[in-house]
Amino acid sequence: MTTPTTNIENVIIIGSGPAGLTSAVYTARANLNPLMIEGEEAGGQLMITTEVENFPGFEHGITGPDLIAVMRKQAERFGTRFITRNVTKVDFSMKPYKVFVGDKEYLTKSVIISTGASAKLIGLPSEKQYMSRGVSACATCDGAFFKNVEVGVVGGGDTAMEEANFLTRFASKVYIIHRSENFKASKIMLERAQKNPKIEFVTNAVVDEVLGDGKSMNAIKLKSTKTGEITTKSLQGLFIAIGHQPNTKLFNGLITVNDVGYIQTKPGTTYTNVEGVFAAGDVQDPIYRQAITAAGSGCMAAIDCERWLETQH
Repeated sequence: MTTPTTNIENVIIIGSGPAGLTSAVYTARANLNPLMIEGEEAGGQLMITTEVENFPGFEHGITGPDLIAVMRKQAERFGTRFITRNVTKVDFSMKPYKVFVGDKEYLTKSVIISTGASAKLIGLPSEKQYMSRGVSACATCDGAFFKNVEVGVVGGGDTAMEEANFLTRFASKVYIIHRSENFKASKIMLERAQKNPKIEFVTNAVVDEVLGDGKSMNAIKLKSTKTGEITTKSLQGLFIAIGHQPNTKLFNGLITVNDVGYIQTKPGTTYTNVEGVFAAGDVQDPIYRQAITAAGSGCMAAIDCERWLETQH
């Protein structure tokens, strides 16, 4: 039995990474009194990022969790209210829209979706253990920490080739590890990686285990996909580049998404196909996927939302 709340919110923000928190700051300052349902794993991908050195305003860098903490305090200072639980269901079939948190129902005039995306991982316990201690899912974020050491990149698509090429600016050697000899990457990206003298391909192999001393990784176990033979390779870093999964399950069938699940917004805006529902950050951005671009689109969503609400009265 759901218990509906009687008051109707101006805006509910779903998700609490840099996109959600920026839209909270902007909507709160516009006196919209936003309600953010931040989720039980609040903060998004930045919560598993140790050092953020490319977010403007922090000349000495800042940890991901600290960056989220200061953004959250800023949103709170302007009056954002927070619910640290997961949204379990939404109903956009009629206005006001309904957002469910367990057995509680919240009514709202508008919604900003900023649920982000999650990096696809191999799924090894040791990979989780050494995440941010040598294992990373973002070369652009962490590449600079791997100067003059040997690293591996797992994947066979354009992302893997791009990340490997990028990492050669820092690492002394980059191994591209792929389960077969056939690559999904476009011809141009594959050739670029093949021509790079710092890149070596390890094909027909999968990562079986990440090894380390408990503090940081120092090697991986590779398993041949042909013979099953296990070999060990010394590496200081391992980048997982097998793609991202936008967190859009909640909106299946309700919001238009592209063929891989990213929410489609109207070009140059954060408008979705549902009037009064906006999307910001990695949930609608398969290209840039940076904290700063997510924050920028969170600002856009707040302004789009505020202007749209003004036209409704």
